[in-house]
Amino acid sequence: MLKKFGFLALFVGTLLSFDQPVTGYQIGDTATDFKLKSVDNKWYSMADYKDAKGFIVVFTCNHCPFAVKYEDRIIELAKKYKPKGYVLLAINPNDPVAQPDDSFEKMQERAKEKKFPFPYLFDEGQKIYPQYGATKTPHVFLLDQHKVVKYIGAIDDNVEDAKAVKEKYLENAISALEKGLDPNPSTTKAIGCSIKVKK
Repeated sequence: MLKKFGFLALFVGTLLSFDQPVTGYQIGDTATDFKLKSVDNKWYSMADYKDAKGFIVVFTCNHCPFAVKYEDRIIELAKKYKPKGYVLLAINPNDPVAQPDDSFEKMQERAKEKKFPFPYLFDEGQKIYPQYGATKTPHVFLLDQHKVVKYIGAIDDNVEDAKAVKEKYLENAISALEKGLDPNPSTTKAIGCSIKVKK
C-alpha cells in the first residue's frame, strides 16, 4: 500500500511539474521592446539605438546592498562597452510603496550622486521585469543586436570583492558574442535582493 501511495505521489508530482509555467525569457527568446522613463525625465527604448551591437539590461535599484556593491562595476561596464556598440540600460523594478528608497525621486538623487553614464529607468507598474523573469537586484540579461537573449544571470562570481572576481560571466558572454559564439555558460544564478512588490 505504501509503495502504491509513493508511486501515486511521484506521478502527481510529475504532473504538477509539467503544469508549472516557465516565466520570463529563456536563452534564444526574442525580447520585446519597452519604453520607460529615465531619471533625466526622458523616455527610452531599445529602438532608440539603431546601431547597437547588443543590449546589457540590468535590473537593479538604490537600496539593495547587493546592487550597491555592484554599482561601480555596472558603471565601468557601461563605459567599457559603449564604445564597442553595447548599450547598458539599468531598470529599477521595485515598487516605491513597498520600498520608498527606490522611488523615482530617490533614483534621480542616486544617479546624480554616482554620475550614472547610462539611462536609469523606472519600471512603473512593474510591467517589464515579469516579462524578463527577473527575480533579483541585480539581475542581468544580455541581448544581441536583434534583441535575442544570449545570457541571463550574475555579473560575476564575487559580490563582496570586485578585485577577487575569478569569473566575469557577463564580460565573457559579451566576448563570445563578439566572436560569433554562444556564451558558455549562458545562464548563472543571480545573487541579490528579491524584487519588492506592493502588498
